[in-house]
Amino acid sequence: MRTYLVVIDETEEAGIALRFAARRAAKTGGAIEILALIPPPEFVQWGGVQATIEEEARLRAEALVAGAAGTLVDESGVRPSITVKQGEPIAVVRKMLEENPHVAALVLGAAATGGPGPLVAHFTGAGAGALPCPVMIIPGSLDRDAIDRLS
Repeated sequence: MRTYLVVIDETEEAGIALRFAARRAAKTGGAIEILALIPPPEFVQWGGVQATIEEEARLRAEALVAGAAGTLVDESGVRPSITVKQGEPIAVVRKMLEENPHVAALVLGAAATGGPGPLVAHFTGAGAGALPCPVMIIPGSLDRDAIDRLS
């Protein structure tokens, strides 16, 4: 089955990328895999504090994904698979692509202003030709009508 891997965070462009991917999946009979990333923890001297910080980050990511998944089901009827992983974002996404040969495209949102984020810069850079699937960069400047028209 054609699966679109969408990396989401709290940015507007991530939501736009998810909407685009959901509409493509609905039209092509595909699936959505939502990946929420938890940055690697910074070292804190006290273990209890470290564990609390990590747990709070995980809960924020899970709440973000749950909200996005609910919206996705309501709008497109597509029920996503959800993954929350901690680690260096580029390494986590690369590993997800390696471990999931059913991924048909990596879908990333690009901010409407400023330079590309680290994932967009990396996955469209020098190593893009060796990826196991296409990368779709969805402009953050698109409104709902444009997404619906283009997807």
